[in-house]
Amino acid sequence: MFGWTIDEQRSFEVLDAFVAAGGNFIDTADVYGRRGPDGAGASERIIGRWMAARGNREQLVIATKVGMGEGAKGLSAETIARGLSASLERLQTDTIDLYYAHVDDRATPLEETLAAFASEADAGRIRHAAASNYSAERLARALALGEQEGLARYVALQPHYNLVERGEYEGALMDVCRGAGVACVPYFGLARGFLTGKYRRGGPDVDSPRAQGVRDAYFNERGFAVLDALDRVAAETGASVAAVALAWLRSQPTVLAPIASATSVSQLGELMAAGTLELGTEQLAALSAASAA
Repeated sequence: MFGWTIDEQRSFEVLDAFVAAGGNFIDTADVYGRRGPDGAGASERIIGRWMAARGNREQLVIATKVGMGEGAKGLSAETIARGLSASLERLQTDTIDLYYAHVDDRATPLEETLAAFASEADAGRIRHAAASNYSAERLARALALGEQEGLARYVALQPHYNLVERGEYEGALMDVCRGAGVACVPYFGLARGFLTGKYRRGGPDVDSPRAQGVRDAYFNERGFAVLDALDRVAAETGASVAAVALAWLRSQPTVLAPIASATSVSQLGELMAAGTLELGTEQLAALSAASAA
């Protein structure tokens, strides 16, 4: 959201509140902000200026990505080196804690990509490499190669996974992560806002650049059944619908932490509650059954 739907001042407010509430893990990418007035890289620049102003870089875990940028697509060694240099400059830091291959690049040998990540780790410019948007077969192959000397091993996967988007991750991809001890850090944890409950059948229009896509994807009987189940569990726990949706995701096998976006301090408070919300077995089962319908 930084540099797209919220400006730098509001981004600073959200980041300040996040850290004050105990948060320390910030996920971004070189292309984030591309739809905003300042273009791709805006999110990294905002986070970089915020860290410089607060002097708190060492207290944070920073994740960013390479491979989808305009003029920097793919995962060749040259693209990774150039993309990382640009991200480090925008973030005003010397190292990235978790550096993702943003999307698989079948045109570049996995060996080249993993060797490039290993070289950057050896140079101290990244601490760990990770994958996003990989198939089970390609992730398994990358992990096997990563065991070889001189190559990097992915430690995390960032897939599209949430209460209404389960098919892509559950199954073979989850099995690979579980078998290899790879942490799952899902994106779109709230299904682009649908799982916050602000989109309702017959409800008011939502003023968001994502609104039409959300309606097209989730305004159906299954989506409404999931909202009904979320409403019931939220009423039982006293938590927000968004917190319940994230708590369900956090409870799934292999999931280390779900990613969610906040556009205000009040929204952030609802999301942070998911970190300590423990759902009961029957509540988890009810949510899973509704989303499987």
